[in-house]
Amino acid sequence: MPRLLLDCDPGHDDALAILLAAKHSDLLGITTVSGNAPLTATTHNALLTLQIAGIEAPVYAGAARPLVAEAQHAPDIHGASGLGGPVLPELTQAAAGGDAVRFIVDTVRETDGVWLVAVGPLTNVALALREAPDIAARLAGISVMGGSAGFGNRTATAEFNIWADPEAAQVVFTSGVKLIMCGLNVTHQFMIYEDDVARIRALNNPVAEFAAELLSFYGQAYADAFFGRAEGPLHDPCAVLAVTHPDLLVTEPRHVEVELRGEHTRGMTVVDERGARASTKPNVQVAYRINREGALALLVETLGTYR
Repeated sequence: MPRLLLDCDPGHDDALAILLAAKHSDLLGITTVSGNAPLTATTHNALLTLQIAGIEAPVYAGAARPLVAEAQHAPDIHGASGLGGPVLPELTQAAAGGDAVRFIVDTVRETDGVWLVAVGPLTNVALALREAPDIAARLAGISVMGGSAGFGNRTATAEFNIWADPEAAQVVFTSGVKLIMCGLNVTHQFMIYEDDVARIRALNNPVAEFAAELLSFYGQAYADAFFGRAEGPLHDPCAVLAVTHPDLLVTEPRHVEVELRGEHTRGMTVVDERGARASTKPNVQVAYRINREGALALLVETLGTYR
């Protein structure tokens, strides 16, 4: 199984990403970042997900704000706590002492072949690459849930994670590290519908019930915010699957830049679709397709293994 660090901002789909990563990788640790909710909440939610599922992995809190801009959150999708929906137990675990960025740097330097899966704003990842540029060559790669080849969600052109800290994203995208981008154009192919939630609930174990309650809230939030019907895209699991089950996705090499200045385009991932050119050497493997049925079957099967 791949060795994996998960940088996240839980978040409903982050929680599902954690549950997948714990079963299909050697999960070395989790780092949290401000994003879907403030850092205190995302750290709490990561710990709570591990506690509910009986997963043992250290959790390190990271950046509480972006590199340049003010922190932005998504209570319209994830609720005020970041994990709206389930009745949650009292947290009995604590985060590890120390800083997320230091943990990332030390782990990558000490462990061969680490994949960094980043499913929140890229602040922690950018800070790690700035502090220790040598880790870019040691990483197996970085799989990002962020950006899009075509459309946005926080704005017409920008996806939330990149929009929340575009300066950090630009550091990562220009670092030279092997990079996979799972953007909205592919994550919106992994939609979860009401009958899928019922299928998960029917697994009849506490972790599946937790997941079903998360997805029910998440689908209704998307109905209210975007679609008018109870369904939601499973963004963050796509970035995990790109590492653990790459056969489920189709990627293509592209040159991608992050727009930092535009009035209407700040945070946009500008994907050059013109083909290989000397001035636009590909720097990202952009995901274009995912096998939804295969990914869904794997998710359901995985949730069924929890007790």
